[in-house]
Amino acid sequence: MSSQSSSPYPILFASFNQDNRYASYVYVSFTHTWLCDNIFFFVLLAVGAFNIVEMLYSSSLLAIVGAGEQPSLSPRCLCLFNTTTGNALRELNFLTSILAVRLNKKRLVVVLREKTYIYDANTLAILDTIDTVPNLKGLCAFSPSLDACYLALPASTTKGTVLVYNVMELLSHCEIDAHRAPLAAIVLSSNGMYIATASEQGTIIRVFLVSEATKSYSFRRGTYPSTIYSLSFGPSTQLQDILVATSSSGSVHVFSLGFAINHRSRRSSSILGSILPESVNDVLDPAHHHVLHNAFPPGVKSYAVVRKVDRVPDTSSAEFLAIRASISIITYNGYFQEYTFSINNQSESLWSLEREFNLLTVIADNNKSS
Repeated sequence: MSSQSSSPYPILFASFNQDNRYASYVYVSFTHTWLCDNIFFFVLLAVGAFNIVEMLYSSSLLAIVGAGEQPSLSPRCLCLFNTTTGNALRELNFLTSILAVRLNKKRLVVVLREKTYIYDANTLAILDTIDTVPNLKGLCAFSPSLDACYLALPASTTKGTVLVYNVMELLSHCEIDAHRAPLAAIVLSSNGMYIATASEQGTIIRVFLVSEATKSYSFRRGTYPSTIYSLSFGPSTQLQDILVATSSSGSVHVFSLGFAINHRSRRSSSILGSILPESVNDVLDPAHHHVLHNAFPPGVKSYAVVRKVDRVPDTSSAEFLAIRASISIITYNGYFQEYTFSINNQSESLWSLEREFNLLTVIADNNKSS
């Protein structure tokens, strides 16, 4: 995450809270948070730029880290901030810059370049320190579920190995050899059941079952290399329905996990399915990959989340339900987009742009009226 002086975009940082209902982003010297359903904006602070803003569910608690442009906004200081009172509750200081912060109701995770700290979220007592390989991008994934609260971190700088750590029990759960190339993106489902990974090559997205550290799906994003900017599972607390990815190609990719299970069982009985190994078979099958091309300019950093997934009756079949999802995207050149994505039993998909607006224009209008 770059500071204002080195960022080529007006948006310096963007994140969604644990249930994807609220979004926070940093624009130059302003920090804004809004409820995505109502697009309600408020200015949190206007004292300088921030590198990190993380919200605890729908509460008034924010974890913020400065971009270092002012002495009071050090990138080595984590401030827990109450948006209701406007007061800083506690500060935690570190020897090196903070690269990522994750939290739930029981745990606070702070990621540095070569160390990750686990705190009790209520007392801020340090519980454990994880020595890591150099993690220059602060790459991490976190499942906020208290029942399966996992943290995922890179375990190698030369290949795509993931360390999965149980944050509640304070022990290492497993290591997963996900890719030959180093990791570029990782995400855990909210229930801690699945982890999705992408390498710096960006051509293959893999999904693993965390409990057994086994591969469940392989999806081909494309033939040519591309940087994966974000990965997001659907918010279901049960089985995951879809996985969404954004890339430097300017496209949004949806991979349907639920339908893949049904079609995989049918394919395994075919001649080709009986010959090819399942890992190869999955990669070659494009039926569960749906792409929205040119959603934003190529090369523009983007962050997408699946905010809602509904199962609706599929008129083409009485046996299955269709999926309808709400996908929100923030692009770092200053736009918010929300799409409705639907897919039926025949793997036919439809994208519908529900709303799009320039965040910078809305900010200006909001500041004029306040």
